[in-house]
Amino acid sequence: MKKILTKSFYFILLASLSVIGQERNCDVNDRMQLLFDADPSFEIYHNDLMDQLNSPSTTTLTTNQVVTIPVVFHVLYKNSQQNISDAQILSQLAVLNADYRKLNADFNSVVPAQFQPFGADIEINFCLATQTPDAQPTNGITRKSVPSSFTFEDDYYTASGQPSWNNQKYLNIWVGRFTNNGLLGFAYLPSASGQPFDGLCIGDQFMGTNGTAQAPYNKGRTATHEIGHYFGLNHPWGNNSSCSNSDNINDTPNTTGPYYGCPTFPSAANLCSSAVSTSPNGAMFMNYMDYVNDACMALFTNDQKTVMRNALSGPRAALLTSNACANLGIEGQAALDAISIYPTVVSEYFKIASPHIEVDKVEIFASTGQLVHSQEITDSTTQISIAHLQVGVYYLRLYNNNEFLKSDRLIKK
Repeated sequence: MKKILTKSFYFILLASLSVIGQERNCDVNDRMQLLFDADPSFEIYHNDLMDQLNSPSTTTLTTNQVVTIPVVFHVLYKNSQQNISDAQILSQLAVLNADYRKLNADFNSVVPAQFQPFGADIEINFCLATQTPDAQPTNGITRKSVPSSFTFEDDYYTASGQPSWNNQKYLNIWVGRFTNNGLLGFAYLPSASGQPFDGLCIGDQFMGTNGTAQAPYNKGRTATHEIGHYFGLNHPWGNNSSCSNSDNINDTPNTTGPYYGCPTFPSAANLCSSAVSTSPNGAMFMNYMDYVNDACMALFTNDQKTVMRNALSGPRAALLTSNACANLGIEGQAALDAISIYPTVVSEYFKIASPHIEVDKVEIFASTGQLVHSQEITDSTTQISIAHLQVGVYYLRLYNNNEFLKSDRLIKK
């Protein structure tokens, strides 16, 4: 999630709509911390899940399997200028489809030759939804006039804004004008999947490449960055500006903090001392998850792809078979193979992702074969708590309408 702040010399201009001279910043960790403070068990679950997403690939997706994600844009406008055009929305969709398939025209010019081998095709496409949650035709865009007193960053997903369409099946993108002039946009990490606020919230001045989009954030990369968070990516410096806390991704060199503007390659100014020997080319500041200007970021890496594909096999799995753009459903053994639990190494609770078939009951057995827990499941947001169980290995049996579907295993730590 990104926030822009004027330099101290220009602080008195903060209320201006101009973004010239401002720096990109991000409050993803602050927003997640609010959720942790409200529910300490959620923080434990989040950490367990991030450990799994950052582990070697656990995805059920195959190589060269392109995933199509249905998107709905909710435009919340206070005046006619903010009621952005379809063309501006489509320009943003085009940027996402280029960036997530490594088809962006600026890849070779922005990414130095030394880092180009790390660039990855994430194999994700984005499409405008063609069906509403109740199967009515749509163009994938909703529009609503809101009063000048509306606080977009707080109320975007509420009844006074636009409640999300089923955010297990759609990527909801809310577009509006922030009351806080320091914000560009924000999205939550996959542990927030299913929450009513889950999705991307973005300022209209930082969306797409035309219309109200303003330089230097008029290349559509705010959405590219934030949706990276949505699929589980952190910044290269991790949760704080400390070399002891990186993003846990091997092919993004650890840095002490973000880069801004358009740095000159190579730069080791913010490179952690521990990364100097493993990254002789300096920092990968042109990565989409850093803070440089839109025109100066141009790649995701192979290990970042692993995290995002893992998310699509766990907390974001329901997106795989949404029929909002097309019917992507499968049957038989492939549907059973796609069922997964996340995380698989658990402290407090886990959830079940089953994109192709309903799972309505889980039984948990100790290694001795004794049934130690049974629970009904209503949807993919259902928490299955094992906080009361002893540390060890447990085996699961999953059911649909009393019919056995699949066995699985987890570790209680």
